[in-house]
Amino acid sequence: MGLGGISPFQLLIVLLIVLVLFGGKRLRGLGGDLGSAIKGFKSAMKEGEQDGKAADAERLTDTRTDDAAASTARRERHDA
Repeated sequence: MGLGGISPFQLLIVLLIVLVLFGGKRLRGLGGDLGSAIKGFKSAMKEGEQDGKAADAERLTDTRTDDAAASTARRERHDA
């Protein structure tokens, strides 16, 4: 048994049919396009993670600033 019930012989036949239908040059082009798409997707995911981390850091800073302002306001009310 091969991959998911497909024998290696059946897989070879399918690959040969695809090669005959599309040709080697076109398959190389499709492979290159697929590789470029995967690289683009990975870089977009990294950018998204970095943007998310920056947004989290900004929210944390805003929260700390808000907490400090609230604490100062409480002290001023208490002192008055």
